[in-house]
Amino acid sequence: MTEPVLWTPSEERVRGSRMFTFMEEVNRRHGTELSSYDDLHRWSIEHLADFWSLVAEWVEIRFHARAACVVDDPGRLPGARWFDGATLNFAENLMRRTDDGRAIIFSPEGAGTLRVMTWRELHHAVSLMQQALRASGVVPGDRVVGYLPNLPETVVAMLAAASLGAIWSSCSPDFGVRGVLDRFARIQPKVLVAADGYTYGGRVFDSLEKTADIVAELEVRPAVVIVPYLESLGRQAREAGVVPGAIRLDAFTAPYTPQDVRFTAMPFEHPLYIMYSSGTTGLPKCIVQSAGGVLINQLKEHVLHVDIGPPDNLFYFTTCGWMMWNWQVAALGAGASITLFDGLPFHPDPLALPRLAEQSGVSVFGASARYFASLEREGVVPAQSCRLSGIRTVLSTGSPLVEESFDWIYRAFTPDAQLASISGGTDLNGCFVGGSPLLPVRRGEIQCRMLGMDVHAFDDDGRPVIGMTGELVCTQAFPSMPLFFWGDNETGSAYRAAYFERFEGVWCHGDFIEINGHGGIRIFGRSDATLNPGGVRIGTAEIYRQVEPIDGVVDSLVIGQQWNDDVRVILFVRLADGRVLDDEFRQRIRAAIRAHCSPRHVPAKIIQVADIPYTISQKKVELAVRDIVHGRPVRNRDALRNPESLDLFRDLPELREA
Repeated sequence: MTEPVLWTPSEERVRGSRMFTFMEEVNRRHGTELSSYDDLHRWSIEHLADFWSLVAEWVEIRFHARAACVVDDPGRLPGARWFDGATLNFAENLMRRTDDGRAIIFSPEGAGTLRVMTWRELHHAVSLMQQALRASGVVPGDRVVGYLPNLPETVVAMLAAASLGAIWSSCSPDFGVRGVLDRFARIQPKVLVAADGYTYGGRVFDSLEKTADIVAELEVRPAVVIVPYLESLGRQAREAGVVPGAIRLDAFTAPYTPQDVRFTAMPFEHPLYIMYSSGTTGLPKCIVQSAGGVLINQLKEHVLHVDIGPPDNLFYFTTCGWMMWNWQVAALGAGASITLFDGLPFHPDPLALPRLAEQSGVSVFGASARYFASLEREGVVPAQSCRLSGIRTVLSTGSPLVEESFDWIYRAFTPDAQLASISGGTDLNGCFVGGSPLLPVRRGEIQCRMLGMDVHAFDDDGRPVIGMTGELVCTQAFPSMPLFFWGDNETGSAYRAAYFERFEGVWCHGDFIEINGHGGIRIFGRSDATLNPGGVRIGTAEIYRQVEPIDGVVDSLVIGQQWNDDVRVILFVRLADGRVLDDEFRQRIRAAIRAHCSPRHVPAKIIQVADIPYTISQKKVELAVRDIVHGRPVRNRDALRNPESLDLFRDLPELREA
């Protein structure tokens, strides 16, 4: 069944988009007659080298040396080489503007005021930080890490490190000590930049004691720089000396004066970021990504798919422990400004972020699917209280956006914006599927496969299928594929096992998806969390779509439990305060699932719990709950925002009953 169209781009918007102009340029240069997004996508994957070469030119990547070859063999996965011989600097490409326009706008939770950093001020701050890092001995390939809130200083530290060819990695300060050590201890940073604390929900949390504990456990002690964030909020200052050998940021940069930033030219595939998998079922993977690959792919997404450029202002609700932080910052390379927020998005009330969007002039607003669902449950209508007409694009990711959230966004948030649900992963620091300004928005669907991404749904036999669920795969190489995993052996066996063992020579991402006849996409959750009752594969998102809109249900989580040589579906629900899960409520839930999915989707057990566990990047942790239910240990609880919630699923008597 074709879903109803909720938004259609005007002819003026289509023809004024950068993607349309890009398509016209393809036609002009290559003698093609592309006239639709499908045409453009097909051309992009059939002519990968020509496509990525034109993207590099179109987004105006600054090279120090040009490539001899764009890609040597796009069918070799892994192992394809990109832009061999080219050199560039990632930070230079994000810092092209030097004027007095707004580069970064920042608001702490509950502040009601904005802190603005101009492009000129950004250059000065990066220059000071770069000089200080260089004096600390930082050279290309060294690791500089941040244990920081989502601050302008975090962006400055990353850009300064990248300007020197160093590798940046970060965790948000709500990570526990063990969670940070599981990441930073393995990559041996030369410099650690940390804040004195952070705020969340109106409460103040000190970070210095945790930073001291982290530094004490590192095998090689890094230089430690403390950003006095709490002090900037008017809190009582604490000495950086709480962390032995630490120095305040102002003292760290005091010996220097602003100069032109000196950008070190590095190979296209020189490491830029070390990112981390969630780490809820074992040690997180340390994913090493290239400067050129991340740059060209993220700018492709920003400029072509989101249609960002000057004078746009991009906001994405994220922390520094989620790839969306890296993704948002790249919009600086498109000449756009970015708005940063740190804290609880519902403090002091649910309109905190819509007010920020109005106040800072956001034109592209992004948040997790859970954020939008939470707003809807609060019963707020942001469009009635805030002027959001300046928002022309709404982005959502982190988990599948359910049909009801599509309806709510167009009804209560902004009726005229393009709603682009996007999906990809930390692994590529970008998207496989997302939005296009050339296409309509259909209820419950992601609009398209991204340009240059040869994405399919594969059945169990490795054949592409349309209108059926399957594994999300990419059958040709793309520039932002990881270089390797830090600490992997010489053969890269862990890297290969993560993506290439399911289907030989094909990237298998681990998501369960359906691509329909007109190119729309639905995501059904992680394939490793897929339910298999009676051998029938069921995506967890199929059940969430039916359960979470039910009045009284605040949140839910579903797993498969091994039972009598089969798998039975177990649904956990968190209910609104005062609600009790009685037989009538269970029957309502089962009836909704049976009516809109199938009898096989109906849970064998529905159990009320007080909370649902989430990672710090707002993703449900189905696998960890599944392990607890089956009596298996769960490592790295510090990777969770609410690790205490895992104990709610231990030794539940209902799970021992038929």
